[in-house]
Amino acid sequence: MAADTADPRPPRISLITVCWNAERTIADTLRSIDTQTYRDFEHIVIDGGSSDSTLAIIASAPAENRRVLSGRDGGIYEAMNKGIGLATGDIIGFLNADDTFESNGSLEIVAATLEDEAYDGCYGDLIYVSNQNTDRKVRYWKSCAFKSGSFGRGWCPPHPTFYVRRRIYERFGTFDLRYRLAADVELMMRFLEVARIKTIYIPRVLVRMRLGGATNKNVQNISRQNKEVLRALADHGFKISTPVFWASKIANRLGQFLTRNR
Repeated sequence: MAADTADPRPPRISLITVCWNAERTIADTLRSIDTQTYRDFEHIVIDGGSSDSTLAIIASAPAENRRVLSGRDGGIYEAMNKGIGLATGDIIGFLNADDTFESNGSLEIVAATLEDEAYDGCYGDLIYVSNQNTDRKVRYWKSCAFKSGSFGRGWCPPHPTFYVRRRIYERFGTFDLRYRLAADVELMMRFLEVARIKTIYIPRVLVRMRLGGATNKNVQNISRQNKEVLRALADHGFKISTPVFWASKIANRLGQFLTRNR
């Protein structure tokens, strides 16, 4: 009898990490991924041509399900699009080089939630932690079920907790590189508000994110990002009240600092 030469079944989840000169945090991210109890996933690392020890740290933590691509790119969203292009799983999600999973069961929760084929995607809650001490919680981003019009009121899911089926990217597109700081918000807006994909909210913290990322490292970038979100809303034909958007956004953010997880 001839040997079975069929290709192995593709992994259920494609988890993508983009990084550049992340030697200070990448080991924590890799450890968080490698200790997940759910194992039916591939890990794709897109490195932007790091000049520090990032690649050496990745090489020192080999895993059978990990692929690494390194080379110069046009920024975080172009790198994310590269990762999507390489993904073979049914479900795609991201964990960046300064993020960690909240627990070793985070991917298990995502996989179980999307067992129901009626859902195109899911998302959960996120905790911002101190850059210096990841045990110190600074801000709790508690999300909620999506309602039409929410993006016009300054709402969006935490992108590091956002998982959608690969077919959604194939049908509705990847990150729009015209948005330098808000391409993740625009993509989720396009999927939820415009395409009306069916998502489910998981009322659990899935990810810890260090403060100080590209969009939240200073007031100028926060302002620029939100102006891009307003532009995206206009580009998609949504007529919204700018004062209502800003007032809702500020109230929501203040609430995140006041809310305590557990």
